[in-house]
Amino acid sequence: MTEPFPGAVLDLLDAAGDRVVFEHLGRKVTGAALLADVRRITRGLRRHGVRPGDGVALLLGVSPEAFAAVVAAHTVGARVVGVRPGLTERQRAHLLTDVAHRVTDRPDGGADTPAPGSVLRLADLLSAADDGVRPRVTARPGDVARLIHTSGSTGLPKACAQTYAAMTAAWALRPDAWPPAVRELAARLDRFLVFGTLASQVMLEYGLLTLAAGGTLVTADPPAFPDAFVRLRATASVITVARLNRLVAAQREAPVDLGSLRALMVSGSPLGPARLREAAEVLGPVVFHGYGQTETGMISMATPADEPGSLGVPPVELEVRDAEGRPVPPGTDGELYVRTPSQSSGYWREPERTAEVFTPDGWVRTRDLGHLDGAGRLWLTGRTRDVVIVNANVYYTGPVERLLGTHPAVAEAYVTAVPDDSTGEAVHAFVVPAAGRTPALAELRALVSERLGEACAPARLTLIDEVPLTPAGKPDKRRLVQGS
Repeated sequence: MTEPFPGAVLDLLDAAGDRVVFEHLGRKVTGAALLADVRRITRGLRRHGVRPGDGVALLLGVSPEAFAAVVAAHTVGARVVGVRPGLTERQRAHLLTDVAHRVTDRPDGGADTPAPGSVLRLADLLSAADDGVRPRVTARPGDVARLIHTSGSTGLPKACAQTYAAMTAAWALRPDAWPPAVRELAARLDRFLVFGTLASQVMLEYGLLTLAAGGTLVTADPPAFPDAFVRLRATASVITVARLNRLVAAQREAPVDLGSLRALMVSGSPLGPARLREAAEVLGPVVFHGYGQTETGMISMATPADEPGSLGVPPVELEVRDAEGRPVPPGTDGELYVRTPSQSSGYWREPERTAEVFTPDGWVRTRDLGHLDGAGRLWLTGRTRDVVIVNANVYYTGPVERLLGTHPAVAEAYVTAVPDDSTGEAVHAFVVPAAGRTPALAELRALVSERLGEACAPARLTLIDEVPLTPAGKPDKRRLVQGS
């Protein structure tokens, strides 16, 4: 029987031995040293009474010791809750519901995050004696391994419950299960730049992939791009669309030597074909465009060789279905349903929301629209809930945003609904102008009216310097509306 997660991580660190696996603030940490930290923290957690199934919140950065704490918390079989920066007090309190212990590396012990339960300082846990014996993994396959929270852009974050069985089945630590796109990416992860917090689902996933590929994790916090790539000789990192756009602009204005850079994994929101082509022109063939959700993990990934706009061939079960839930033929848009080995089992203690998204036969409704072409490649076209209702007719914002993005005076476009006395709702376009250009509402209305119809044409236009982002790095349309 396969040992539950994180058994494979312990094996990787043991096999690494004297090889450097982590670089942080000038320190080089070997696999053996990191495994010793895992042993000490595991003993410390057990000494404080942490048992399988207990809720443990991690208020940690991206140091080697923080990584060891994540592995140790899973070794004892805890239900791990990551608390990322940028949350409101109300959101933090929501995340810490049902948590018995908090592990923190903050100097104040996480005093700004009041909650019941014990506070365990990482430094104190590291003071436990190291017996040199491989920690016994007491995680139980059916227990919830971690709660991965959504961005909270619609209110309080939803907690996606992922079991230890699901984490064990994930592809990151199993080279024999790597899809072709992941295998190509793994070959470029010699020095993977991590930042922010390992509470990030994406950051931890690619960090584990880096270790499995024989690479090294290097830290930069805050991540000043492109300086961090140059200073740390990083070969890869995760990047949001907004950060990628800023990196491209910085390279155009004042180029630096990015010869070490081999892979940028774009996540969080779609990357338009025009922006992707520009990034390839400036940075070279380094952009991997991933598509996934908090509920499912990775669904598909495009490599630099894929056609801009495509998300590659999904390596998981995926069906495109119509409004009645019936599969549709290739080339036909519909809602995407997926099944992945490591998907969540539902939303923590929210059965009604779970029933809306997770089907009894194991499929997850992504609430995204798209289609598969004749070659099996995935193309996204919108979201089922991202709509404007004009005269009682529903219009998806995705096609409007993409069409606006083709106008030569538009660099980026974001569409929301705005109340309208005549039609109920109308389209409000928020546009980042292209360099040296100023788009006019009349021109944009004419473009959309011709291609998509009058109802989809913007009734209002707001020019913005850049789109605000949620703490998860996604475009925050709520703040766009509030600021207009």
